[in-house]
Amino acid sequence: MVADDHPMWRDAVARDLAEAGYDVVATAGDGEEAVRRGTAARPQVVVLDMQMPRLSGAEVTARLVAADPDVKVLVLSASGEQQDVLQAVKAGAIGYLVKSASREELLAAVERIAVGDPVFTPGLAGLVLGEFRKLATAPPGTGAGAAADAPRLTERETEVLRLVAKGLSYRQIADRLVLSHRTVQNHVQNTLNKLQLHNRVELVRYAIAQGLDEDDA
Repeated sequence: MVADDHPMWRDAVARDLAEAGYDVVATAGDGEEAVRRGTAARPQVVVLDMQMPRLSGAEVTARLVAADPDVKVLVLSASGEQQDVLQAVKAGAIGYLVKSASREELLAAVERIAVGDPVFTPGLAGLVLGEFRKLATAPPGTGAGAAADAPRLTERETEVLRLVAKGLSYRQIADRLVLSHRTVQNHVQNTLNKLQLHNRVELVRYAIAQGLDEDDA
């Protein structure tokens, strides 16, 4: 689904996706319409503007993810401001591109988002991971006490989780561990199920809370 309040931009993105072989099941021109149509159509990926009338992109993201935890939201916005990026990610988006991105960059991002890989305009990934570190260390009681009650992960699952926390894509993890892309996806999905988490954003936050993003001594 493509949601943007500018008709020419919305139509252009939908056309690019359709020409690349994607099935565009819905489009929307404002936030409330995006929630309504997204909830009805249940798209696998939503390409969403951040600044829209009636409901913001962050609010739309939160509602769509609440209705369908498997939906993957890619924000495509004119703004690269820190506040907008963090609002989108906290709401559940797993990707954020600025509108200066090329058609090829957009299509590549949608392909990666569809399999759960986070995608950010260069320079934004570090910002997001930095914010997760602050969030993970701020609340008391999220460390050892929480870890003691956490489900047990296998050695391989923990190894994959450590690389997820460092911001590596599934493909990079597969290359690093000499595994197939599918095997890495399976490990991540098993870890999500064990930890009762919904998406990779929540998984990164959990991993950083456990200190798994830190380099080994």
